[in-house]
Amino acid sequence: MAYTVTLIPGDGVGPELSDSARRVIDASGAAIEWDVQQAGLNVMDEEGTPLPERVLDSIRRNKTALKGPLTTPRGGGIRSVNVALRKELDLYACLRPCKHYPGVRSRFEGVDLVVVRENTEDLYAGVEFEEGSAEAKEIVSLAGGKIRGDAAISIKPISGFASERIVEFAFRYAQENGRRKVTAVAKDNIMKATDGLFYRSAREVAKRYEGQVEYDEWLVDAMCMQLVQKPELYDVLVMPNLYGDILSDLCAGLVGGLGVAPGANIGEEIAVFEAIHGSAPKYAGQNKVNPTALILSGALMLRHLGEREAADRVERAVAAVIAEGESVTYDMKPNRDDPTAVGTREMGEAIVAAMG
Repeated sequence: MAYTVTLIPGDGVGPELSDSARRVIDASGAAIEWDVQQAGLNVMDEEGTPLPERVLDSIRRNKTALKGPLTTPRGGGIRSVNVALRKELDLYACLRPCKHYPGVRSRFEGVDLVVVRENTEDLYAGVEFEEGSAEAKEIVSLAGGKIRGDAAISIKPISGFASERIVEFAFRYAQENGRRKVTAVAKDNIMKATDGLFYRSAREVAKRYEGQVEYDEWLVDAMCMQLVQKPELYDVLVMPNLYGDILSDLCAGLVGGLGVAPGANIGEEIAVFEAIHGSAPKYAGQNKVNPTALILSGALMLRHLGEREAADRVERAVAAVIAEGESVTYDMKPNRDDPTAVGTREMGEAIVAAMG
């Protein structure tokens, strides 16, 4: 079966990474037709927005997209295209597998975790009021002395609907992928209303999977300690937005960093697959950056499309090239100045060759 997939090459090093990922996916045996759509800084001058409506139309039409990194200036400038995509397309679940591959330098071996992050609520909802604003003053008044008068305020919405939906996603993912346990992570000993609601929703979902998938709970601070001491005890972790943002990077660190960390943002009908790392504009055009994360995101995409054999073929080839340690980029060498390191394109070609 042929699939049409929206490909957003990205900016910075995005186009180089996307080209390598596309070549690997094309060699996997899956029949993919690519609908290439430019977004990000590359289209700002001409189209006045980093996310033209044509890009959203393409993703809505094709239901699946692979996206290279896109630049979001810090402290101002254009709105994050990543955040805009999640909101516009209701991509409520952020999926972050964190798996160690032999040959990747890490303090841990054998780690195989999946972080499921709720994407639409929590402090990332963007409901904020600057210090001294009328809204901030009203909230200070309602708080009855619990908030200083000169405080800026962010509101943390957590709903039963979104909490149940993300935990259901985590259990369904665990069941469909042979995972044994789902762990809910929050902080209800302090945030009894919001995080308490998240846990209550999680427990209700867990009842539906009793006897099929294990369930437990950890407070987020204790979970951080658990992960750096004994990550092998955990499997699928599900949590609200902010905790998911933090712990997914922590888990990526356990397996070697963002360069080997794939990701996806998934909704009811639409899914966008992407590397988690940034666009590294200072390396643009240098054929230098590790393509592994985007290639593994492509493997995630293939599994999502039902092309499991093709996905397994890609992942095995990536693992083989990393384990051999020859045709890998500088960041995967024991010495980052190793002159035998290859470029983005050459590592992609080695992965294609490893698929036979």
